[in-house]
Amino acid sequence: MDTHHDFADINGTRLHYETAGSGDPLVLIHGATLDIRMWDDQFVSFARHYQVIRYDMRGYGQSALPTTANYTPADDLMALLHHLGLTRAHILGLSLGGAVAIDFALTYPEATDTLIVVDTGLRAFQWEAFGAILSQVQSVAITSGIEAAKRHWLNGPLFAPAMENPQLAVRLKQIVTDYSGWHWVNNQPPPPSDSSPIEQLDGIHLPTLIIVGERDFPDFQTIAEILYRRIPNATKVVMSDVGHMSNMEDPERFNEIVLGFLMDKQY
Repeated sequence: MDTHHDFADINGTRLHYETAGSGDPLVLIHGATLDIRMWDDQFVSFARHYQVIRYDMRGYGQSALPTTANYTPADDLMALLHHLGLTRAHILGLSLGGAVAIDFALTYPEATDTLIVVDTGLRAFQWEAFGAILSQVQSVAITSGIEAAKRHWLNGPLFAPAMENPQLAVRLKQIVTDYSGWHWVNNQPPPPSDSSPIEQLDGIHLPTLIIVGERDFPDFQTIAEILYRRIPNATKVVMSDVGHMSNMEDPERFNEIVLGFLMDKQY
């Protein structure tokens, strides 16, 4: 299958992206410390049915590092769609990418055909155990360096289920090794001045699929339940025997769930 790699100079930055397939656009948004390679098990499979776009957010993969200028990842994604001549797409994101997908659906509902979030974060959510892990990693990055923080991150409980698979462990280690570490040692841009996404979830009137791994952290289980209860007519699927990286841990089942949902929601 033909794929296209390129860079888009948009919204004051330079984003790396890859496209394949034809049909309705489907965007894949990666998680924190990761990049487009986390979607390797989905990219070709989904491109048999859709025009698939996967891209590296600022500071990840081959995209440019953030600067002191304020930005929002949702605005970056909208600018990327415009760059590609697209007005709307199915939006799928995992973890941080899921939080970006939710912000995009709230900010640009007219550009969102369906919303699919996987083991997702949620902006303004009050983290509990996972928040402590993030603080520890950032502390290690500041005091001992980014490489030490990467080892701490990979060996922590978030990736533990995925790291049980030796082949997957190698893939994750390579992706995280290549991560810039920028977000651990720099101030993040301030969030949008609007109200918390949690308070706006009942305004998402889009076909929505929520996927969470049975072995994922309790914080992510809580977010999945919040979304399921507050987004009208949302569908929630708990994937058995997988953790936070459900798309990489059980790609065959994951792809079946996502494609089944998308094909059922075609209109």
